[in-house]
Amino acid sequence: MKNHIMPAIRLTAFCALFFSGIYTMGIWGIAQLAPNQGNGFITEVNGKRYHTNVAQGFTKNEYFWPRPSAVDYNAAGSGGSNKGPANPEYLATVQTRIDTFLLKNPGVAKTDIPAELVTASGSGLDPDISLAAAQVQVKRVAKARGISEQKVNDAIAANLQQPLLGCLGTEKINVLQLNLALDRPHPNPSPKERG
Repeated sequence: MKNHIMPAIRLTAFCALFFSGIYTMGIWGIAQLAPNQGNGFITEVNGKRYHTNVAQGFTKNEYFWPRPSAVDYNAAGSGGSNKGPANPEYLATVQTRIDTFLLKNPGVAKTDIPAELVTASGSGLDPDISLAAAQVQVKRVAKARGISEQKVNDAIAANLQQPLLGCLGTEKINVLQLNLALDRPHPNPSPKERG
């Protein structure tokens, strides 16, 4: 046993020094080379600052809705629900989200709702939705805003982000940026105002 004490102490000291100092400073240094020095992407509107890389909770009909969040869009405590796909409580939550979506989006069939609009992401903070998830909400948003569906589709097209290098990932739309783009010509309440 005495033969193992000194190697264990040395390993503990090395790990403490490396992971609390050298590794941490290395990651911080790399972040300084990233856009916005690793502080995220910030959009300022009417003197308020919003992180575009963190989901915002929109529930009003005139806004596109993001993915649901198991943490109520709280970036201080990101995470999923940790319930399995067969958990009765989880299935009831998903069914409630489906029913709400169908109620607020008449004419949409249950089979047309992308799974991402009724299931939370692993972090609960996913700021993006797919093109299909945006398109299924067009009629509701256009009607609530009193504008043509074509104007809403134009805003979607203008905010559609292509995959990185044309092949890594999928097309996506940042929900906050899309809602802010729609607010510009037609002022509405603050994007943080939740209904």
